[in-house]
Amino acid sequence: MKKQFTDADKMIKALKDDPSFPYIYKGNKEAIVTGKINGIQWMGKIDCLNLDAKNSYFVDLKTVDDFHKKHWDDGQHKFVNFAQQRGYILQMAIYKELIKQTFGINARPFIIAVSKQSTPDKAIYSIPDEDMQEQLNELQECQEHIRDVIKGTVKPIPCGHCDYCRMHKTLGSIQSIDDIEIF
Repeated sequence: MKKQFTDADKMIKALKDDPSFPYIYKGNKEAIVTGKINGIQWMGKIDCLNLDAKNSYFVDLKTVDDFHKKHWDDGQHKFVNFAQQRGYILQMAIYKELIKQTFGINARPFIIAVSKQSTPDKAIYSIPDEDMQEQLNELQECQEHIRDVIKGTVKPIPCGHCDYCRMHKTLGSIQSIDDIEIF
């Protein structure tokens, strides 16, 4: 437990000691935004929202094991980067749309990421508009199913790998050691 706190302190220090961080991470902290996407109500909490009329942007802070580590994506059947694998592009697209609906401003999204390595790495990433639009299009295709899962009228389709699936997993059947999926 102590190592986790020590590592978190290193990550915080890496950002605090960066001379550019205070200039980038300025604005409303934990700003709540709401709106509808395809007729369904959404809400988000933006880590940092800067509504400067000329250069409006928002920042989401993320921690990651290593920026350059490959992450397997089952849906695409290939390795992707951490932002793609963890759904951050979709998250930023939703936030951008909700900010537009809440404030009438088209804000530019950024991810400030810090690694969990012994010497933390840090970076600021932009997300191409076409990537966010593609993610929103995919969301709209499955959004009704998501709404039905939230309402409890439909059971979620388990992936078998995420936190939710691991939390609800039971020792129901015996598997062969040869069936272990490796990524």
